[in-house]
Amino acid sequence: MKLSVLTNLFAAMPLDEALAKFEKLGIEAVEIGCGGYPGKAHCDPKVLLNDEKALKTWLDTFKKHNVEICALSVHGNAVHPDKAIAKQFHDDFVDAVLLAEKIGIDTVITFSGCPGGCAEDKTPNWATCAWPDDFLAVLDYQWNQVLIPYWKKMAEFCLAHKVTKIAFEMHPGFCVYNPETLLKLRAAVGDIIGANFDPSHLIWQGIDPVAAIRELQGAIYHFHAKDTKIDKYNTAKFGVLDTKHYSDEIHRSWVFRSVGYGNGLDYWRDMISNLRLVGYDKVMSIEHEDSLMTPDEGLEHAVKFLKESMIKDPKPTTMGWA
Repeated sequence: MKLSVLTNLFAAMPLDEALAKFEKLGIEAVEIGCGGYPGKAHCDPKVLLNDEKALKTWLDTFKKHNVEICALSVHGNAVHPDKAIAKQFHDDFVDAVLLAEKIGIDTVITFSGCPGGCAEDKTPNWATCAWPDDFLAVLDYQWNQVLIPYWKKMAEFCLAHKVTKIAFEMHPGFCVYNPETLLKLRAAVGDIIGANFDPSHLIWQGIDPVAAIRELQGAIYHFHAKDTKIDKYNTAKFGVLDTKHYSDEIHRSWVFRSVGYGNGLDYWRDMISNLRLVGYDKVMSIEHEDSLMTPDEGLEHAVKFLKESMIKDPKPTTMGWA
């Protein structure tokens, strides 16, 4: 398993400087934002797909710092009910797939998206309960009329362009937000659909990451190393459904933290060991969204913590004591 980072935490920094920083920290791979919510600061597919010289210069920058590209990230909502917004996210996803094909990357990371509650809606509608029955009608429309048809079409497009893994980040607010919904879409579309396993979004829902890892055996295509701290006092009063701004940390029921600041070493080592048990051995990609730490400090803490926890050597094929 290799140590990676999602580079958009240093979006204001030139790619060469960011990669130099990562190389110094011992980071071996990077996940590059190339559209959608991660932005295009370090990768604009429109440019790279149409300028061979620019593409070569870009790829040479990674070689210069001995850092490989492990995945392209283009998180977005391509099934947004506002057609103009949906088109922007869709176009970014298409360009990311075309760039992935050109540079030999098989994994593109995104969100499942969330449509409106009906064809006339203008904003997404995330249904989280089964009653009143209106919500079941919303889910039927979203899944059967929008989500499954869209991702079936995009799966065909991806496979035609040698992208064999669409890694959905299971994120509340979108239709795929937990293992059950991930596997539901995978069953409908095919095994090109898998998870970008980010435990931070599962922890606050009350999901045990190890149980989720085991449930998703064979369907984990990427991993985000990000933690969540549950505030037991606020949660005891308000529950975990929290719409207060992320900057209001002391009043929120939970906040995102750098790995190790939400849960301890044993918790993360158990996750890492179970990733190996289910056959995932690609990367742990640090995503810094800790509002209590600067990107530099959060990244440094995460790197140090994960270096103490990750299992680097290939899994043994024999057991000398058995």
